[in-house]
Amino acid sequence: MVILFAFLASYCSIFAIKPLAEYVGLVDTPCSRKKHVGSIPLIGGVSIFVAVLISSIVFLPLDKALVSFLFCSAAIVLLGVVDDYRQLSVKVRLFTQACIALLMMWGADAYIRNLGDLLGFGCIDMGYIGIPFTVIAIIAAINAFNMIDGIDGLAGAMSITTFTSILVLMGVKGGQLTMLPLIIIATILPYLAFNLGVIGHKNKKIFMGDAGSMFIGFSVIWLLMMSTQSHASNAFSPVTALWIIAIPLMDMMAIIVRRVKKGQSPFRADRDHLHHVFMRIGFSSRKALVTISLLAVSLALVGIIGELIGVPDWLMLVAFVAAFIAYSACIQHAWKVARFLRARVFTNKSRKKAIKVQ
Repeated sequence: MVILFAFLASYCSIFAIKPLAEYVGLVDTPCSRKKHVGSIPLIGGVSIFVAVLISSIVFLPLDKALVSFLFCSAAIVLLGVVDDYRQLSVKVRLFTQACIALLMMWGADAYIRNLGDLLGFGCIDMGYIGIPFTVIAIIAAINAFNMIDGIDGLAGAMSITTFTSILVLMGVKGGQLTMLPLIIIATILPYLAFNLGVIGHKNKKIFMGDAGSMFIGFSVIWLLMMSTQSHASNAFSPVTALWIIAIPLMDMMAIIVRRVKKGQSPFRADRDHLHHVFMRIGFSSRKALVTISLLAVSLALVGIIGELIGVPDWLMLVAFVAAFIAYSACIQHAWKVARFLRARVFTNKSRKKAIKVQ
């Protein structure tokens, strides 16, 4: 019942909001970095949030923590809408995100206090240092999903992978907020149908916009924090959270390192993200989406399996750092990797075609 309600609420929100967005000019127009055709309404995120809000009010107990989440989510969506419409400066965005993060921590009465047994000597208690650390983590999650939103369906697919992972771990280990990730997943599906132009939705494309990617990132970090820093019982360890948001997090970190080395702003837009690398190799946007999604699912499974079988936190951290170093090396040498893979992939394809012809 809740899944169907959330799905229909999202679907109806799209049809209700789309004409208004087109009227006020909340649309994305093509430019040197954006190759789509025509002006596309930036309403995916707004429709997802509206559906989550309605579904949460109808189906979930409105305790202080959830009310705080919904209120702060409204603020982050509003920030995203204004950014979509007016292109705010980086300083304004980061300052507003930090304020919303502090408000959320106060409302939920929670922040990242415990990092788990990352060094093998017992749990690391952050104390009050956890407050600024949590602000940084919230800003990082928001912008990680914002940065990964570069081709059709990618931010949606990454978010579904993450929310599904949270749902599985909450279900297995007895988390108290299991219904919320389920609602969010159901509200994302209609957006993906329009964004990817599946059967019956062609020529009706919409984009998620900054409002959507920011809301997704904020929802992810809120659920991760509530699942790993619970006063009662944690659904999973903090290091597992790294694995279930691995691709957005690694992509953001690697790109920031690359930009800083070049003396550029960490938030400067470019075409060096993972999906750009795949498309330079010769992948279509749809094949890049599928490949990156499978990679994200694989990394999330590592985290889930490690959590369920009790792999030590320090070992999971070492493995994650190793995976990030490998990922970062590929991104740092994106052109070389693209050239190598293009030669291997397309040479093999040409050989197979030649054999078939013979």
